[in-house]
Amino acid sequence: MSTAAEPATTLRTDVPPAPAARAPKALGALLVVAVVAAALNLRPVVTSLGPVLDSVRTDLGMSAAVAGLLTAVPALCFAVFGIAAPALARRIGPIAVVAAGMGAIALGVLARSFTGSTAVFLLLTAVALAGVAVANVLLPVVIKRYFPQRVGPMIGLYSMALSVGTSAAAAATVPLTGALGGNWRLGLGAWGLLAAAAAVLWLVTLFLRRERSSATAAARAAARLPILRSRTAWALALFFGLQSTSAYAAMGWLPKIYQDAGVSAGASGVLLAEVMAVSVPASFVLPNLAARRGDQRIFVVVLGLCGIAGFTGLLFAAGTAPWLWAGLVGLSMCAFPLALTMLGLRARTPGGVTQLSAFAQSLGYLISVPGPIVIGGLYQSTGGWTVPLAFLALLLVPQILVGLRAGLARHIEDEAVR
Repeated sequence: MSTAAEPATTLRTDVPPAPAARAPKALGALLVVAVVAAALNLRPVVTSLGPVLDSVRTDLGMSAAVAGLLTAVPALCFAVFGIAAPALARRIGPIAVVAAGMGAIALGVLARSFTGSTAVFLLLTAVALAGVAVANVLLPVVIKRYFPQRVGPMIGLYSMALSVGTSAAAAATVPLTGALGGNWRLGLGAWGLLAAAAAVLWLVTLFLRRERSSATAAARAAARLPILRSRTAWALALFFGLQSTSAYAAMGWLPKIYQDAGVSAGASGVLLAEVMAVSVPASFVLPNLAARRGDQRIFVVVLGLCGIAGFTGLLFAAGTAPWLWAGLVGLSMCAFPLALTMLGLRARTPGGVTQLSAFAQSLGYLISVPGPIVIGGLYQSTGGWTVPLAFLALLLVPQILVGLRAGLARHIEDEAVR
């Protein structure tokens, strides 16, 4: 409670969203559709490339080293460009920045598909990933600002759409390329049209809402928050980074793990698809359940134990019950929508969520960059999967520990001003 004895610099961050943020139902419905459209475009930039990478390398004369670099670039771009999102949001508003992000994705994906230069291909991929980075940070902010009473359901819808976009791009790019005459440029570039449609939706939303570029008092206050003092912010950043490390390592190496255990190449691909498919309904249900509780620690523990069980099963019996281990690993990867939900709940205002989201996601993605590389190095140096899988299982222990801190019902504003 605020008292007269409080210092003059104490910031009131428990103010409700401004009246301007409460939109008519029609505009609210439009924004729901826009959020789903944006989420669908946050991963095809990456997952559409893998299935046609051999064709891309051949046509562009791309070396194996550069192709390997493409696997580390996304997380690095998410970390670097995500840092700029709060400043851009304060200057022109989060909806305008997300609209620009969708435009950057469309431009980058379409243009890179028709270049003959490896350097230009990498540059345009970075442009698209910059758009993904700012949208990554600001979509939870948009949800907090315009759906303050429905954070859980909206994060669930956003997470489910993101999972659908991730798996659809991975599964459909090769058939789409075949349907377009076998030209990888058309198959890859088609995903830019999806991003262009999302950009149009966000531009219409921006026009109808006439969002002011000037920052609200709450956003300006959040900009001055010394977030580095918040233990909850640090815990969320570490939780985000550790779950991203496990997820990227699993997505990158799971087929190889199964194949080395005697599972056919086709079946290993289906098992990877199962991992992604499990997360689609779970990504919708979990945020709803988590948002109903002030404390999310039980979910942190359950998902962490699923991951430990999954990686341990792969370690000792990958070929015995492959569907079970894939399902458990898929459930453990639902730590991502849980992390997004906690980002929306650990700050009182949209401005606070902006700063927390940028800090936690940027630092988290930076932490995750070495993960798949380390796993590959351990596999190469030991000649098997025992050490890499044991490492992944053990990595879930600190994830649970920092998640227990991040899951406490606290707000960064209270910690940052102490």
